[in-house]
Amino acid sequence: MWTIFKKEFSNFYLGFTAYLSALTFVVVSVLFLWFFDNEYNVFNTGNASLSSFFFIAPWIFLFLIPALTMKLIAEEQANGTLLWLFTLPIKNNQIVLGKYFAVLSVIIFCLLSTFLFTITLQEFLIPEQELDYGTILSGYIGLFFLGSLFAAIGLFTSSITKNQVLAYVFAVFCCFIFYYGFEGLASYNLLGTLDFYVQKIGSYTHYNQFLKGIIDTRDLLYFIVLIAILSQLTIINLENKK
Repeated sequence: MWTIFKKEFSNFYLGFTAYLSALTFVVVSVLFLWFFDNEYNVFNTGNASLSSFFFIAPWIFLFLIPALTMKLIAEEQANGTLLWLFTLPIKNNQIVLGKYFAVLSVIIFCLLSTFLFTITLQEFLIPEQELDYGTILSGYIGLFFLGSLFAAIGLFTSSITKNQVLAYVFAVFCCFIFYYGFEGLASYNLLGTLDFYVQKIGSYTHYNQFLKGIIDTRDLLYFIVLIAILSQLTIINLENKK
């Protein structure tokens, strides 16, 4: 696993993909939070919080993370290097985890790049105001787990096709369904009491708990179990390609 991780880590950071991803993440967030005249602009909300950032960030991740994962396995299949990996004394789960953790490192790098938002927001506070650092920390934890889920989805879609564009489009679609699709379906109240359970299938409700400053083991377990299932499905896909 360490060998695969180092390879992908080097590709991300020596190839500047990680820095470009972090720059994109920060720039888009800054534009919506500080420059564009919209309901998410910090000056328009009138609240000393990063709630707007935590609303916008998942949508940026929804498009950004699939771009990071789309080639991780699909490119290996297209170039024939996946067969070469199978000849090495590396298990399939080590291949998947090595690539997955490399993507997580980029997600963490993106999140660390936005800590400056907290410092900037602090400068605009009046003496009587204080930032709720507990809620901000909880929001970052929730955003990390949501990004981790998107990474698991992206790696799975990359394992089912050789075409990187298809892997990207399918990953974006699946990320949308898991993040907001079930939530949107439940909002129509078509299934009566089952709407509650449909809502719980999606990640939107679980992510929002973190934004309230609530770190519930049930929400953590939701993300961990779903990530584990998707990772196992990716491993099975690799097994079938041998």
